[in-house]
Amino acid sequence: MSAIEDTSDGPTPPIKVLFTLHPGFDTMDFVGPLEVLSYAQHNIKDASTKAFKCAFVSHSEHTVSAQGCSFRAHMDYEDAHDTLSEYDALIIPGGGIESLLKTATDQTEPLALIKAYTALQKADPTKERNLISICTGSLLLAHQGILQGLAATTHPDAYTKLEILCQEAARAGTLEQTDVMEERYVVNNARFALGENEDENPFILRKRPDARRKSIARKGSNAWKEGNKRRESINRRAGLKLGGLRVITTGGITCGLDAALYLVGAMVSTESAEEVSRLMQYEWKKGVTVDGIDV
Repeated sequence: MSAIEDTSDGPTPPIKVLFTLHPGFDTMDFVGPLEVLSYAQHNIKDASTKAFKCAFVSHSEHTVSAQGCSFRAHMDYEDAHDTLSEYDALIIPGGGIESLLKTATDQTEPLALIKAYTALQKADPTKERNLISICTGSLLLAHQGILQGLAATTHPDAYTKLEILCQEAARAGTLEQTDVMEERYVVNNARFALGENEDENPFILRKRPDARRKSIARKGSNAWKEGNKRRESINRRAGLKLGGLRVITTGGITCGLDAALYLVGAMVSTESAEEVSRLMQYEWKKGVTVDGIDV
């Protein structure tokens, strides 16, 4: 019997992740996190307990990256909108963002899908959802006004562009500013045990200190599933910005590996994330968590 079949509700369901693809996206922004998630298991000793099920969405069947690689999508954006509520995470790779934004409208994809996913969480905070941008993918979140009142990061060469987009969104929206940080990744609306005194918790960053505080995920492969059921968790999540949508932005390219490992730690277990890191012979470099709730 699988080790995940130890709850009254049966096996832990797969964590469903949707990657958006657009012409000229950066290959590593996509395949890096995909590689991490593909290795993650609920039970690191049982290969049958794969933790994530990933799908790709694009305008066309085949999408070519900036490096000339062609990837086949599982669905188009119309299908993605129809099934969006099924996904626990939406991941937006960077690359080719400037040209995409030049002709962007409210209906441009993946901008429309990002907005719809965010609205879904605000309307239904009973589910734990994650919105993750890799590298310059954060510029799309900024364009949609999603980063207002949050902290974020991006590729170092795009810090100024991110700040400008966030300022424009603030003027057009609630006037809430975005704290652009120089980090590997930045997590908003995290879920983990905070302890009795949040000021003494080294994994929470409410105001930027002189030294970085490293982020860490909560432990336990069933924690995310149970947190979706508990009334107090739902109420606390609903009280956070964006209905408690966990928003993760990353620095350049390889930082997507680190953020993906964080997601494994948050949704599966720290043990699983560390095992993936070992298998990939990659040192997990931690980012920062700027807020959180105790679930």
